[in-house]
Amino acid sequence: GCIALLSILVLPYNDLQPIARHSRDFTHVAHTSPAMPLQLPPLPYAMNALEPHMSQKTLEFHYGKHHQAYLDNMNKQIAGSNLESKSLVEVIKESWNNGSPTPVFNNAAQVWNHTFFWESMKPNGGGAPSGKLADAINSAFGSLDEFKTQFKNAGATQFGSGWAWLVTDKAGKLAVEKTPNAVTPLVDENKIPILTMDVWEHAYYLDVQNRRPDYMTTFVEKLIDWDNVAKRYQAAIA
Repeated sequence: GCIALLSILVLPYNDLQPIARHSRDFTHVAHTSPAMPLQLPPLPYAMNALEPHMSQKTLEFHYGKHHQAYLDNMNKQIAGSNLESKSLVEVIKESWNNGSPTPVFNNAAQVWNHTFFWESMKPNGGGAPSGKLADAINSAFGSLDEFKTQFKNAGATQFGSGWAWLVTDKAGKLAVEKTPNAVTPLVDENKIPILTMDVWEHAYYLDVQNRRPDYMTTFVEKLIDWDNVAKRYQAAIA
């Protein structure tokens, strides 16, 4: 029989696990066979679970419409090509084309970025990290508050659409970055993403209209899943 496979998307630790074991850690879009299109994993929580900080209506549109559209468009683009049988990370890397991305890249990267974003949040999120991650944040930024300031600044200064990221290198040194549009740190072998914040307008417009700073403060204070970020950090430096 055909075994369903999932690609775990923490670079460079690519692995495969059965669909039945889908977890929130780093598991992403499923490829059930070379002949079947990639599919979105379910949200790791109910559509209304992030309220009042992120509304059910936002998730219905953002996950149900925007995220699904990126996936559908990518599947159409790769149908019949050599990319059709590859994992999502492989599609992203190949379509990045050493910095001259092909049309497939934007949709493929947005599929990955969004799943990573959903898995960066949880109900009753926020608070503070602990353990090695807390130490690394203090080492890189001086304090959690200074990290928050720099992370929100990355989101605020990303002109137009894009993403704010917390990344680590393999030695465990953290940095805040921003990327435009669909660009993802996955394309850089020296950077491993452990947290992202979507600053495309569709991430927040239904909730706070054009007030991106309000959305970012809510994300940092009320939504981040620091437990999952810590698991990603541990996997990156293992």
